[in-house]
Amino acid sequence: TVQKHSLLTFDKSAVEEVVKYGIKLAGRKDKLSTLFAEIEELIQEANYWAVKRGGKKVVLKDILKAVKEHKNRLNLYEDKLLEYYKKEILRIKVDGEEIGIVNGLAVISTGEYTFGRPVRISARVGLGTAGIINIEREAELSGKIHHKGVLILEGFLKEKFAREVPLVMDATICFEQSYTGVEGDSASSAELYALLSAMAHIPIKQNLAITGSVNQKGEIQAIGGVNEKITGFFNACKIKGFTGNQGVIIPESNIAEVMLDDEISKEIKKGRFHIYAISHIDEGIPLLFGVSAEVLYRRVLNFLKENVLRWRKYMGVGWRR
Repeated sequence: TVQKHSLLTFDKSAVEEVVKYGIKLAGRKDKLSTLFAEIEELIQEANYWAVKRGGKKVVLKDILKAVKEHKNRLNLYEDKLLEYYKKEILRIKVDGEEIGIVNGLAVISTGEYTFGRPVRISARVGLGTAGIINIEREAELSGKIHHKGVLILEGFLKEKFAREVPLVMDATICFEQSYTGVEGDSASSAELYALLSAMAHIPIKQNLAITGSVNQKGEIQAIGGVNEKITGFFNACKIKGFTGNQGVIIPESNIAEVMLDDEISKEIKKGRFHIYAISHIDEGIPLLFGVSAEVLYRRVLNFLKENVLRWRKYMGVGWRR
């Protein structure tokens, strides 16, 4: 490309940054992207900025400038969302605690540009026998894979508790302030944590966001867009204010894909932002709830036992089969 378009020579730091960009496009540390058109576009734009400043070579700052300008041309929607977080038009909490509410993470694609954003996921429970109601599905906003993820939650609860006590409850799960379709199962672990919080009546820490698919055994499975999701919550924390204990919980199987911008990497090294990798739902409980999995599950079991007693009393007094 350099010879073909008569570009300036690239120094070592610039070449390294181009390679790093190619790795990011590939989505794994051990792979290089074959999206040559995008890499060529970056090289040509970096050359433009080098020529404009009167440089004789393309250096690191020219590559970074090209990446930044490319992003600025495409991230209007992302900037608008961050503005809404700042003005609290879109509600998001990055500190404190809440019962039955967790920060999930979603990926939004606008064609050329893909970015992550936090989304509040809420769960509410009450007396009944309907099980878990997916509000997104009832509103016809849930895709098939997302609905499958919600059904898996019920499978986990049956495996964990229903051998001892029936699941006598009505529960609802909702993506708050979400007005478009929801697809994928990457939020199923976050949904499960919100549900467990509502059942146990133990608050979840809002300084953390969670992404990860979960199976019926509680094992955390890999998801897509891990870097975008981490960056999305980081940007929300940046807008709302860093506290030093904020971070993201990701699947252990996604560690090889984590490649973050220098700004985020520096904050992680300073201990102002954190990434936690887990392989089972139990491992995230101390991080999110501040109690052991044993304590949380005991509270959930007590809730279910009390619901059974209330239901029997209710059916005996006011209802006849």
